Amino acid sequence: MVNQLTPQQKAHVLLESLSYIKIFHKQIVVIKYGGNAMINNQLKECVIRDIALLKYIGINPVIVHGGGPEINELMTLYKKKPEFINGLRVTDEETMKITEMVLTGKIAPEIVSLFSNHDIKALGLSGKDGNIIKAKQKSEELGLVGEITSINPELILSVIEKGYVPVISPIGIGENGESYNINADEVAGKIAISLNAKKLILITDVAGVLENHQDPNTVISALNINEAYSYIKKGIIKGGMIPKMFCCLNAVTNGVEKCHIIDGRQFHSILLEVFTDTGIGTMITA
Repeated sequence: MVNQLTPQQKAHVLLESLSYIKIFHKQIVVIKYGGNAMINNQLKECVIRDIALLKYIGINPVIVHGGGPEINELMTLYKKKPEFINGLRVTDEETMKITEMVLTGKIAPEIVSLFSNHDIKALGLSGKDGNIIKAKQKSEELGLVGEITSINPELILSVIEKGYVPVISPIGIGENGESYNINADEVAGKIAISLNAKKLILITDVAGVLENHQDPNTVISALNINEAYSYIKKGIIKGGMIPKMFCCLNAVTNGVEKCHIIDGRQFHSILLEVFTDTGIGTMITA
């Protein structure tokens, strides 16, 4: 049986959150939404409610979403085999069309609809809208995988000013109007920089950066830039965590105050990070 908080304990929780509400009021927090929290319906509802709460108390969340599993699923229906090089999806023209169909045609509208269930106004945006994300080809080998050349935050800021939560699909536009598939972590990091965000939060399927990969209880709660590079060099930070860490390091080097890698499999992980003294996951600072 779950222990119930006493009224005094509930009051203490509210008071603990007050100082953080004051700090983040009217500030922008960029959240990269991905992993199991996008697939599991209970976790999905929990994440959306958490973000709705942020909006209600005066914080300005900006969502950048992924969609890898759904893209794989649709590719299979089209009898195309997903192919990856160093974690990036090889993207020919047909795969790019499928990617856009999934990200802007399915996932973004679903997220917007979930927000509307909580009376929160949200607006789905492709990175191509208003030339938000300009990109060039990363390599011929990867096809239409993009490397960000610039971010234009004007449309995002306009959407925020009108009281909406921007929900951004990680698709860039090239010089000739072509679409590029871009890593969602990279998009979230660059958008956080362009918006001068207070925080960048990456929702993942791991507890954070682990000192021992076999033991989820060895989460490194905080890292600065020098420590992070040291852990990469020692091989403590490796594999899929390396691009996430570089995304965070680039963000804090360019003005974002704090970045967080948190476990989206844990209920209310966003609220635990933003509103409690102990936080959750791994925090990266300059």
